[in-house]
Amino acid sequence: MRLLLPVLLLLGTVALTRPVARSPDAGQGGAPVVWLRLPDEAITPVTARYIARGLREARNLRAAALVLELDTPGGLMESTRDIVMAMLDSPVPVVVYVAPSGARAASAGVFITMASHVAAMAPATHIGAAHPVSIGGAPFGPPVPPDSSQAPGVMEQKILNDAVAWARSLAELRGRNAEWAARAVTESVSITAREALAEGVIDLVAASPDELLAALDGRAVETVVGRSRLETAGAEILPLDMWWGERLLGILSNPNVAFLLLMFGFYGILFEFYSPGWGIAGTLGVICLVLSFFGLAVLPINYAGLALIGLALGMFVAEAFFTSYGALTLGGVVCLVLGGVMLVDTPVPVMRVSFSVLLPVAAATALVTFFLMTRIFKAQRSRVRTGAEALLHEEAVAVEAFRPEGGRYRGMVRIHGELWQAEAAVPVAAGARLRATGRKGLILTVAPVEDRP
Repeated sequence: MRLLLPVLLLLGTVALTRPVARSPDAGQGGAPVVWLRLPDEAITPVTARYIARGLREARNLRAAALVLELDTPGGLMESTRDIVMAMLDSPVPVVVYVAPSGARAASAGVFITMASHVAAMAPATHIGAAHPVSIGGAPFGPPVPPDSSQAPGVMEQKILNDAVAWARSLAELRGRNAEWAARAVTESVSITAREALAEGVIDLVAASPDELLAALDGRAVETVVGRSRLETAGAEILPLDMWWGERLLGILSNPNVAFLLLMFGFYGILFEFYSPGWGIAGTLGVICLVLSFFGLAVLPINYAGLALIGLALGMFVAEAFFTSYGALTLGGVVCLVLGGVMLVDTPVPVMRVSFSVLLPVAAATALVTFFLMTRIFKAQRSRVRTGAEALLHEEAVAVEAFRPEGGRYRGMVRIHGELWQAEAAVPVAAGARLRATGRKGLILTVAPVEDRP
């Protein structure tokens, strides 16, 4: 438990402290350009916090512009909406730059690019494929012709229409190709940087940051505070990377990592229940649980899935106390798999617990439970190895000839290296082989061992 308090203090420090971008040198003229670089990962609440912090820093520094270097396969719709709303409300012009070469602005990246004041791409990049997906990861019904009778469901159509209207409205706001934006949602079309420039989807193509700043210089943009002209030629670039607290939160908010930490925490605490006192396993288990809840706090958690995982863990524990012949373990595996699938409430496949993580964990937990269960059954059915009860059915040797006493015969026997008083129903000679059949206090009941061929 002594390790738990420092961990909690560390997590509190992570949540309360924020690094700030360095101010430009007083002697340098012109406003700087704040540069944010998103990792090649899905859009999550951590990403939204990072961009919101960058917009605040750019506003405090009175930056000429904020450049968001984008490379994403998509992400959570709610986090994307938070980013878009923050960009639309920003008094500092926001430039989305899809880079480096080979990067893409897919799915959620399309909406972020359309919401920017200036949209730019590096050569050999692409944009598109913004069709919503269902919980199973499949598109919300393939695009169908207007005269087709195979129309998608009502809820799927509502979600699809909402995404189309959102993409179209953002494109119209920034004077971009609204028809292509709608097709990117309905038909999942993707185009290259040159094609996007030719079709009016983006504003310019730049091969490097210096080329981008030179192309932006003198361009007029409309922000919430009015029309302004960019002055970026030769401006100082202030990189604002994710600090270690945001990176740690990003790692912990990975659904696979959070799920594994949850299971490791359960294993650690369960081990402490089977061992006396409190040791390293229990402390590490509590730390894993705290880190797991810290990461799950920023994800859209489905509490039904979390309840199923808790029910599964309860079934695994109950298997050791109730004879179900594996029924509780099987039910626990089913609940664990279903709970893991439902844990993160999002249709984005990359933001859900992967089956490559979920199935091995469920199988390993089932094997461990079965192993413990068989060991318990074996221990319950095995013969007693210690105490006076362990002498029953064991072979003894008569130390002396038994003497008659009260209708029975009594004498000393040697068994397990010990001398015991014994009685028998028949006469016993010295050195005879006997078998213990019972015990009355400190006197064993013995019978001669019948010789078998």
